[in-house]
Amino acid sequence: MKTVTRVSITEAIYEEIGLSRKDSGDILDMIIEEIKKELVAGRDVKLSSFGTFSLRKKNARIGRNPKTGEEAEISPRTVISFKPSQILRKAVNAE
Repeated sequence: MKTVTRVSITEAIYEEIGLSRKDSGDILDMIIEEIKKELVAGRDVKLSSFGTFSLRKKNARIGRNPKTGEEAEISPRTVISFKPSQILRKAVNAE
């Protein structure tokens, strides 16, 4: 199974659109930066036909170290979750 990287996406933009590799990389960086900026501001990011990145707050809780069994407090935090769209789910499951 091949992993898709930032470089491979940049290469795909370069081949599809015909921009230079540098411009293709800059476009990808701008898209990623915009998504990051919106998430840091506390807003969800919905990409039509792809999915939604959303923020969830998790409360503090007591967890357990699986090796030692010792209890430890897990601090409150915000996590990012991704919910794929129905179109993406169907595309992935069709193959």
